[in-house]
Amino acid sequence: MNQIDIMLEPVRSVLLQFGVFLPRLLLAFLILIVGWMLAKAIRLLVVKALRAINFNVLTEHAGIDRFLKQGGIQADTVGILGILIYWLVTLAALMIAFNSLGLTNVTELVGRVALFIPKVIVAVLILALGAYFARFIDNSIMAYGKNIGLEDAEFLGRFARYAVLIFVVMIALEQVDVASELVRQSFLIILAGVVFAFALAFGLGSQQRVAELLDKWWPSRKTQQKNKE
Repeated sequence: MNQIDIMLEPVRSVLLQFGVFLPRLLLAFLILIVGWMLAKAIRLLVVKALRAINFNVLTEHAGIDRFLKQGGIQADTVGILGILIYWLVTLAALMIAFNSLGLTNVTELVGRVALFIPKVIVAVLILALGAYFARFIDNSIMAYGKNIGLEDAEFLGRFARYAVLIFVVMIALEQVDVASELVRQSFLIILAGVVFAFALAFGLGSQQRVAELLDKWWPSRKTQQKNKE
């Protein structure tokens, strides 16, 4: 009898551990199901909210959606943000599920991936708003240059636009911990380029007007002599 008990002891131990582990497994599975449903609901709400405030119109005017389509990506910027939110919530549910199972190493690994997604979301938002602002600067410089008859208005507008875009891309890369040192070193160079574009557009286009004002305020000697005669 004692030999039978000794032989069955490992089986009892396994069954006991399985009995303790089974409720945890069921709880983890329930957490995953709820997290998956919650992720889908939040994704739908985020996409609807962004489209309600016309964020998709902003990204379309900025040219980001067209760039994505040219790269073979069917989803627009709003859709990509929705997918990122979906995976953020899903990974959070996975962290809770693995933690309930006592898998600390796996939980830490998933946590690192989950912490990276908000950085990507911020980077996408920076790219969208920055691209729209760059396009606005381009149109403003070209409109002003054409109004004053500047021949290089389109070139200056494009130059300012790409300068702003480069800086925006570097800021986005810094958000995902890429090329942070490059951003700090290149800030003054790009800012100087944008200021130079504005100054050149204003200076070249307004030089005739400035000359007229100077002649009006401080008339030359020849003009004064003609007035006396």
